[in-house]
Formats: sequence, structure tokens, C-alpha cells
Amino acid sequence: MLPTPKSYKLAAGAAEGKTLLNAFDNALLQAGIGNVNLLRISSILPPESVHVPDLVLPPGALVPTAYGYLISEERGATIAAAVGIGFGPSSFGVIMEHAAKGRAPQAEAAVRTMLENAFAARGAALTNIMLASAEHTVVEIGCVFAGVALWY
Repeated sequence: MLPTPKSYKLAAGAAEGKTLLNAFDNALLQAGIGNVNLLRISSILPPESVHVPDLVLPPGALVPTAYGYLISEERGATIAAAVGIGFGPSSFGVIMEHAAKGRAPQAEAAVRTMLENAFAARGAALTNIMLASAEHTVVEIGCVFAGVALWY
């Protein structure tokens, strides 16, 4: 059995790169989580997790992360990614992410709507939301990333 993470940080970044993968890597570096291995997870923040904005992750670590990203080669296109954590009366949080063409406020609004829907499906009140987002206008190859990294 894997241990349950006890801390988390929201991370968002945007960057250009010479290739699609370099753009993604550069966005991760800009978000402050470029030197770890992301293990993509779904949407639940463990109970009693503590928000640590300056969380330092060991290089090479396997880091459970809920994230959304978009890479584009469409010059001049504006792209955005957002992630949000919804909190309610229960002991755990719900994470939602979104990435698409458009601006950061649109991506954040989409995440808010998804969190409202997730809490409605659980029959729970949504009492607080934490958001992080990134926006980028593509020069050649651009990437936006937003995620919640969990740690032990």
C-alpha cells in the first residue's frame, strides 16, 4: 500500500520550447516542479493535507499530481490552464483542472463550475476554493500547465 500524502502545493507555469516536449518541460520548470517525475492522479486531495506553498520536492522524486496542460504550435494563440481545489464540510478536498484555448479567467471559471458540479454530485456544500492558473500567447511552441502536487 502506498502512503497517503500529507502536504500539497498548487503549481502553474507557461513557457516556450524548441519542441513540444521541451515546451512542457519548460512550463514545469516555470511552475517550480520541473525536476521531479509526475505521477498523474485523479481528483481527491487526501484528508488533513496541509497547503505548503513553498514545498520543496526532492529531484527525481515520484510526485502524485493532478494536472492539466496544453501545448500549442498555433502562433499567436492564447492558451490557458487552471487547477482548483474545492473544500467543504468533509475532511477531503476535490481537485479539478482545465486547459484550453483562451484566457486564464475563462479557465478558472471552468474549474469553478466543475468544482460546483463535483460537490453537488456529492451532496456537499462547497465552502472554499483555491485556484492557480497560467496563460500564454504562443510564439512558436508554447505550453501552459496547472497542477496540484502532493507530498508525504
